[in-house]
Amino acid sequence: MSSLDPVAVFRTEAAECLEAIEAGLLDLNHDLENKDLVDAVFRGLHTLKGSGSMFGFEQLAAFTHHCETAFDRVRKGEVPATAELVAAVLAAQDHMRALVEQPDADHGDTGHKLLAQLQAAVGGKAEAKEAAAPATSAVAATAPAKKTTTWHIRFSLPANSMANGTNPVGLLDELRDLGECTVRANTSGIPPLDDLVPTELYVSWDVVLTSEQDRSAIDDVFIFVMDDMQLDVQEIAGPQAAPAEARKDVAAAPVAAALVAPAPAAASEFRPVEAVPVKRETPAPAQAAAQAKAQENVRVPAERLDELMDRVGELVIAQSRLSQLASSSSDIALRSVSEEIERLSGELRDTMMVLRMVPVGTLFSRFRRLVHDLARETGKVIELVTEGETTEVDKTVIERLADPLVHLVRNSIDHGLEPPAERLAASKTEAGTVTLSAHQSGGEVIISIKDDGRGINRERVRAKAESSGLIAPGQPLSDQELLQLIFAPGFSTAAQITNLSGRGVGMDVVKKTVEALRGAIEVVSLPGQGSEVSLRIPLTLAIIDGLLVRVGAGRYVIPLSAVEECLELSLEEDLRSRGRSFISLRDSLVPFLRLRDLFRTGTKPDVHQKVVVISTGTERVGLVVDQIIGDHQTVIKSMSKLHNDVATFSGATILGDGSVALILDVGHLVAAGQQQEAQLRVAG
Repeated sequence: MSSLDPVAVFRTEAAECLEAIEAGLLDLNHDLENKDLVDAVFRGLHTLKGSGSMFGFEQLAAFTHHCETAFDRVRKGEVPATAELVAAVLAAQDHMRALVEQPDADHGDTGHKLLAQLQAAVGGKAEAKEAAAPATSAVAATAPAKKTTTWHIRFSLPANSMANGTNPVGLLDELRDLGECTVRANTSGIPPLDDLVPTELYVSWDVVLTSEQDRSAIDDVFIFVMDDMQLDVQEIAGPQAAPAEARKDVAAAPVAAALVAPAPAAASEFRPVEAVPVKRETPAPAQAAAQAKAQENVRVPAERLDELMDRVGELVIAQSRLSQLASSSSDIALRSVSEEIERLSGELRDTMMVLRMVPVGTLFSRFRRLVHDLARETGKVIELVTEGETTEVDKTVIERLADPLVHLVRNSIDHGLEPPAERLAASKTEAGTVTLSAHQSGGEVIISIKDDGRGINRERVRAKAESSGLIAPGQPLSDQELLQLIFAPGFSTAAQITNLSGRGVGMDVVKKTVEALRGAIEVVSLPGQGSEVSLRIPLTLAIIDGLLVRVGAGRYVIPLSAVEECLELSLEEDLRSRGRSFISLRDSLVPFLRLRDLFRTGTKPDVHQKVVVISTGTERVGLVVDQIIGDHQTVIKSMSKLHNDVATFSGATILGDGSVALILDVGHLVAAGQQQEAQLRVAG
């Protein structure tokens, strides 16, 4: 097995670091005085710069250095954190992402423009100050100089530091950038040549640093190696603690030479001190357990999970066949083994499903940046609210929902939310609200995008649909049918094409993607109060628990998460319900569908028919079947393109005997039940 590509590992870690930086910037934009957020963004930029330099991404490191410097000034109180600074670094972050993905590509003068924007955000008057410097030189000469401090720094790194990518020269260069610096290498730890391991580090360093920076600046140099190194930093009273001659002699030698040759003894008058380990508090048992658990995480490529899921699916099918063979055999040992295999495969399936589940919050977090940028672009004041971030969905569903949700959010902001002046005139708050929410309902997850804007103009939708030939002039439509027209290809009510909307392709993409996921879209809109678009998506696209039933000679699977209960339908009740198709269930009427008639089996009903009551959260419908065979672990197989228009079935599965059973689309059947009930009410 080949080892992982270090550059690929860096790109993965850099993407996570950029996401953390973006989240910190967006949080900071709402609380510009929060020092912890400033420090968090600074550390993220520092990490990205150091890692980029380590892996040879020099352009990334050089560009990130300027952003890091800007936040360092904010951290030290030299300049305030502003919305302009956040916007500048967010734009710079996109350039950093491009430098990570395509380090050798020609990015033009994008970097220079972004740095100019950054300079304007943190030091727009820098040039004016430099121009005025000659005129104020006399005043500056009499002004008190900044306090300088001399520090004695002794540090040594672990033996495997260079093998792990730590460059001591880089650390020494960063110390030299802080002020006047002298370095002496201590080579007393180098073993005889026969015992020397070329990949290990045996040198430690003594440094005398005279700088205007405080102790935190020194700690920042060692921020990535602090946990494993030995470091001793002592303040020396006055800059005269080390003779100027010594500083001059040692500083004249290149820093790199200090790695292999010790400086003369006369180069410094201070005596080397023993390296003192950095003191760390012993973690409590709970913290130690949490740290140990965190270190057990393993990064696994997504395609390996997909491959494992395919193998588990095949195992479930083989286990189903084994169970069928064992049930028809009188061999007790075979039945015992079959039951054990069934238990283990069920546990393996459940474990695999958990591995594929991802919190929907990972999807919602992407839209904070989108809303921030659209607010600046449109001039609207927008607040993003997220709910139900812990709801878990199959990772494949998450990946395929990203683009549809982008279109829905952009549509809510462009078409739904009004400009601040219009909102104030309508007695609303100046800030419009876009709410992303998710919750689980049975075997589905419902993701909603809601805004408190102007709502959907139904007259404009109808006029556009009639002019586009989607409907005939004056054609009667229900409110839901009218609202569903916004998902038609090429449909748009925008007066002009903008960067956000107007081409009529976004909502069409939403509908196609949701339908490909076997989901459904619901639209609710109140004029002047806003709109809500709800996506009903299956929790998983791989394996489900199902109820296997027989209708005529065919077998079908009903998702078990939608099944409420099963009843027996006697022949007398069946005959009595002819013409109205309702059963009385605990003092309430529940409509039911005869699947035998719906599927046109051409067979006579069994004497003891069964009614399977299904629900989608708010509505219930009974399905009349001939026989309930039992529960079945269903591996979902997609149907061919020839069956794309068959809405009654959401997929197919392979049974233990090799035959195929179709999986019923519960949502479609409930909708059919509602339609049948409405027709009966009209007829009555």
